[in-house]
Order: sequence, then structure tokens, then C-alpha cells
Amino acid sequence: MFHVKVSLFSHTKELENKIDELHDKIVEISMVFKKAVHLFLQEKRSQNYRKLSKEIKTIEHDADVLRRDIESRLYAQNLIPDFRGDVLELVENLDKVINEFDEVAHQFYIENPDVPKEYHEKIEDLVGQVCECAENLAFASRAFFRDFTAVRNYSKKVYFFEHESDKTTAKLKEEIFASNIELAHKLQLKTFLSEVADIADLAENCVDQLLIYVIKRDI
Repeated sequence: MFHVKVSLFSHTKELENKIDELHDKIVEISMVFKKAVHLFLQEKRSQNYRKLSKEIKTIEHDADVLRRDIESRLYAQNLIPDFRGDVLELVENLDKVINEFDEVAHQFYIENPDVPKEYHEKIEDLVGQVCECAENLAFASRAFFRDFTAVRNYSKKVYFFEHESDKTTAKLKEEIFASNIELAHKLQLKTFLSEVADIADLAENCVDQLLIYVIKRDI
């Protein structure tokens, strides 16, 4: 299993480029999100953070346009009919990960939570793990269209960083609820930590499905 090296795209170069752009959007939004959270921890809801939040929204919008274009091409041009359903589901799952980055960044801007300094380092660790998870998802998905042998390696990294993000989230929540800050503040921070960690969960779910697609094509 996972030994096939073949491209889905023998006569559909334009579609391949569109899907590649969607993978690029995941990596791009991941990097901007990491930068945005770091800035938020330093400045909270500043104008600089607002600019990064808008940049994330623009990436999310562009990804939605790409998704719709890919879906339209798959149906209208009857491209890769044997695998069209799997590709459509994969593209939708990738888009969900991108949407979650945007949603979390927007919630930070709207609610403007006060994050005590003693949690900053661990939160940045969490964000780093989540972003690694999303980026390796993009690499795994890209490999699905070109080289099955690479899918498994990137998938293992997604699982590793998702597990690390779970441990970091649990440790942070434990420290927060053991602190002396008000309960409402604890609950707000808990919600934000869960929302950040949800990005890694979505990436893991996407990889689960991706590996099923590989098995189906390898039969």
C-alpha cells in the first residue's frame, strides 16, 4: 500500500494548478495566522492586528473562489470522473480548515480577550503546532495528486502535531483553571484555546479521509 506513483492529472493541467493554489492558501493563511496571534499577544486588538485579520479574511475569500472554480470545472468539464467525488470532498475539507483559521482570527478581534503574559509562550507553542498540522495537511494533499509514497509521511506529521496540540491545550487549560483569575475569564480563555485546537482537529479529520482515498485508488 502507498507504493503508487502516478498523477491524477494527465490532461487537466489547469485544474491541477487550481488545486495547487488551494494548497498554497492553506500554507499562506497558516503563516499569517501565526504572525497574527503573536502580534495579538503583544498588542491585543491593535491596528496592526486588524490589518493581519483582514489579510486572513482576504486569503479565506480567495480560497472560497478557488473552491467554487474547482468544483465547477470538475462538473462542467467532466474531469477525472472516477475520482471526482473524492476530490470534491477533499477540496471542501481543505476549505473548512482555511475557514477555521479565519473564524478564530476574527473571534480574537471581536472579543479582544485579555491573555495573561504567563500563558503567552505556551499559546504560541500551541499555535505553532496547529499551523504545522495544517501545513503538513497541505503537503499530504498535494502529494495525493502526484505521489502516493509521500502522503503517508506527511500524514504522520499531521497526526503527531495534532497530538502535541492536544497535550498543550490540556496543559494550558489545567494551568488556567488552577489560577486565581475570574471564572468568566477562565471560560473565555478555555473557549479560545479550544477553537485554536479545533484547526488541528479539522486537519486530522481531513487526513483521515485522504488516506481512505489513497486506499481506494490503490485497490
